[in-house]
Amino acid sequence: MQKQNNAISRRDVLRGTAGAVTALTFIPGYAFGANERLNIAGIGVGGMGAANLNASSAENIVALCDVHPEHAAGTFKKYSKAKTYTDYRVMLDKEGKNIDAVIIATPDHTHAVIGMECIRRGKHVYLQKPLAHSISEVRALTEAARKHKVQTQMGNQGHSSDAIRMLYEWIQDGAIGPVREVYAWSDRPVGGDPWSDFPIMARPKERPPVPETLAWDLWLGPAAYRPYHPIYHPMSWRGFWDFGTGALGDMGCHILDPAFWVLDLGHPERVEAVTTHYIPEVAAETYPRASVVRYEFPARGDKPPVKLTWFDGRLLPPRPKALEPGRKLPGNGALLIGDKGTIMHGSHGAGGVRIIPETQMKAYRRPAKSLPRVKDGSGGHERDWIRACKDGKSASSSFEYGGPLTEMVLLGVLAMRLKDTTLEWDPVNMKVTNNDEADKYIRPVFRDGWTL
Repeated sequence: MQKQNNAISRRDVLRGTAGAVTALTFIPGYAFGANERLNIAGIGVGGMGAANLNASSAENIVALCDVHPEHAAGTFKKYSKAKTYTDYRVMLDKEGKNIDAVIIATPDHTHAVIGMECIRRGKHVYLQKPLAHSISEVRALTEAARKHKVQTQMGNQGHSSDAIRMLYEWIQDGAIGPVREVYAWSDRPVGGDPWSDFPIMARPKERPPVPETLAWDLWLGPAAYRPYHPIYHPMSWRGFWDFGTGALGDMGCHILDPAFWVLDLGHPERVEAVTTHYIPEVAAETYPRASVVRYEFPARGDKPPVKLTWFDGRLLPPRPKALEPGRKLPGNGALLIGDKGTIMHGSHGAGGVRIIPETQMKAYRRPAKSLPRVKDGSGGHERDWIRACKDGKSASSSFEYGGPLTEMVLLGVLAMRLKDTTLEWDPVNMKVTNNDEADKYIRPVFRDGWTL
């Protein structure tokens, strides 16, 4: 095998997807037999991590870590033979030689520090979306995975679906002609589980005691210290700037994934946002109740420039003329508008993808399948990563792909921070060229004692 370059090239950065269809292949230091089981550890196993482990339970679950053992008690009980820990660093020190791969499903602000530690130790990594909390963290994880030649997967399970591959094939077939505009939307945070009841608020002033079973300092990780409050954990952390990435970070890696992939969007040239924020002490703490984010992508080869607009908080795009009377837009989804037609799909890998109106869908002669499918589709996302760990051929949403996708999503989050202004983006240098204030969010300072 030819030696891979450990640095992401200027060409790959500008292209953004770094191999959207055929991802780079890394060969692990140890080749597993097809029937040999991996030794897997889980970090953050009280929520989505439990589902990721369940999908991986045919392997050996050897170690579990959660800063709140009471919250993770069900998972600890289910895998009773696994060693349990509160601090992932202690787990890696004590169990490292017994662990082949790690599933990480902690809050967004701790993704990078935990993922990087696992990668440095040569562990294959399944990391929940979004890949990290800031753009510089995403870039560092992507480069580290390449350097250490580990198999990776971001937890945007729709990228393993049959629907997203079908959409790719339709676009390549010219089903709707060149696409110049995309609308995407989510009903979160107002109308979507799991944080629909999230209160827009300033920082809580109450200081209730920390639950005895919660390691609060470890939960905070690299974020600036603040007193414990139950609003943060276990769920509403998504709505706070310091911990989550809001509706766009939460759902964008699902809903924007299809357009990003099939149109080979790469990095935008500019982005801007308008939001509902208007009270300073609230805007300093939490994401807006609703947002509109506008991206502009340049031409890519023979593909025309694309304008992509994101809506959240139950805001919706203009109703497409092609949509039949009485037919509703899904609560989460996207419209790809081409010169010859429009495609509509839902969330998580272009679910329910259709050309609209339905008469045009029925008249369309679908092309033959040209892309390989992932076994069990989106339900096999974790198993696709396990397969990659064993045979060395990249998973569907390895960091080579998931990294640039997350960078694009987080650039929209940055625009929310610096709303009502157009940000000009230089992806090579990871810099907003017309706003120096942006750099503190692109390259945040960690709390003392924490580093990548």
